[in-house]
Amino acid sequence: MELEFASEKVRLQCTSVKAATKLFGGDAVLTRSLLARINALSKAETIKDIIVQRNFRFHDLKNKKGRNLEGYFAIDVKTIREPWRIILQPLNEEKGPYVPCNIDELADRIRIVEITEVSKHYE
Repeated sequence: MELEFASEKVRLQCTSVKAATKLFGGDAVLTRSLLARINALSKAETIKDIIVQRNFRFHDLKNKKGRNLEGYFAIDVKTIREPWRIILQPLNEEKGPYVPCNIDELADRIRIVEITEVSKHYE
């Protein structure tokens, strides 16, 4: 799957051990897990390959504090017990968002995702 990044900062956090370690306050386990998740995303043929892996806990995001998150999804960096999530948005072949993003119908066709952030999304 092709990965796009919302910013250079997000790209570095997802591809650089140094930047990921800084993001996680020195936690090497979270750093390894993030880099493994990004690797799995890049090796997947479509987003469906990620959705079917239960340990990734792929889920849609709800609107939060006035922020419209329709069409955005998250996977756990490590486990549900950790607050860290990789926030992503599926993109079409023109690298635009699907509107509406009916993931159940589109999952086997989505070959591009944009990583928008790695954060403690629920805090």
